[in-house]
Amino acid sequence: MGALDGLKVLDVSRVLAGPFCGQLFAENGADVIKVEAPEGDLNRDFPMALGDGESTNFYSVNRGKRDIALNLKSPEARSVLDRLIQKSDVMIQSFLPKVAAKLGVDWERVHALNPDLIYVSISGFGAKGDLAGKPGYDTMVAAYSGVMSITGEPDRPPVRPGVPAIDMSTGMLAYSGAMTALMARERGKARGQRVNASLLESGVTLLGFHGVSWLEAGQLDEREGAGYTTLAPYDAYAAKDGDIMIGAPTEAMWAKACSALELEGLRDDPRFRLNADRCANREALRTAIEARLAEKTVAEWTGLLEAAGVATSPINTIDRILADPQVLANEMVVDCPTPEGENRRLLGLPFKLTGTPGAPGAAPPKVGQHSREILSGDLGYSDAEIEALAKAGAIR
Repeated sequence: MGALDGLKVLDVSRVLAGPFCGQLFAENGADVIKVEAPEGDLNRDFPMALGDGESTNFYSVNRGKRDIALNLKSPEARSVLDRLIQKSDVMIQSFLPKVAAKLGVDWERVHALNPDLIYVSISGFGAKGDLAGKPGYDTMVAAYSGVMSITGEPDRPPVRPGVPAIDMSTGMLAYSGAMTALMARERGKARGQRVNASLLESGVTLLGFHGVSWLEAGQLDEREGAGYTTLAPYDAYAAKDGDIMIGAPTEAMWAKACSALELEGLRDDPRFRLNADRCANREALRTAIEARLAEKTVAEWTGLLEAAGVATSPINTIDRILADPQVLANEMVVDCPTPEGENRRLLGLPFKLTGTPGAPGAAPPKVGQHSREILSGDLGYSDAEIEALAKAGAIR
């Protein structure tokens, strides 16, 4: 039994953030119905297509859901959507305000239809302010929010984060906001309420101590590459067969690193005696460390440094980490069945519950895969009514 068994979620969102929020609900037992236009979520056509309206983008955030294809420009489809809204506990939408109102999925209308529903609204730039109606994209908001300004090498242009951190974190925060609202409803503190989440607010939140450094100390952090300009050694270094991360943030750990690397002479070198000295001479320090690292493999050095109590990690590529025993032991690669009886290998659940464990569910659905099942089984439409909806172009 999943923690959210019996909960009904209506996912009218698109691309990554909203659908990831919906997937988190599905993996913990909720019945999640994804509503798509007849042509499908635009995320289906992103690069890395898998064929037949499927892409790695779509597959990463839509498993475990049932799918109904509705043409919300049709009055008949809007009537179907209204019934779904009235039967749902949570609704997730990511349309721009004007589009949401045009399609009948704006807060005011939805709340009137179902006062107990938790309405999750995901936007690019927040629900207030002059940019509330501006569309948002992960990389553009990474630039706008300041995240990109501190990502990359200090002597090179800013770069985008290597993962869709803004989108995915927004999905997680939207889920936590929805669960908080559900708890408030359960405790009688509120009925239905609106949960606002945005890529911009997620990006600013991810600034973490960099944001507080500016607000409280007036320090404007800049790009530092893989390490920190205020700590040395604390960076990525080249070994015999790849790259390794080594961090010695204290003098005691620096002594341990020198011992593990068999570079005890560096401890007495005035250029490297204290952290401030090492930071001032970081390139000379890098040269000395990498000359030694070139003698052994990443695995060998990782073992020696860890045994000495030095913070270290191999810098894994994606293929390596997804075959890593620790990742596999924590079920972060899972098999998800398709209707054709095949399996898709996807990423696992990001958190685990011991009493009511979640499950990855089936592979993401085809466009409209469950339209007739939902119409008849969930909403009570007759076969004749369903055919009439199809002829009117309201469903697929």
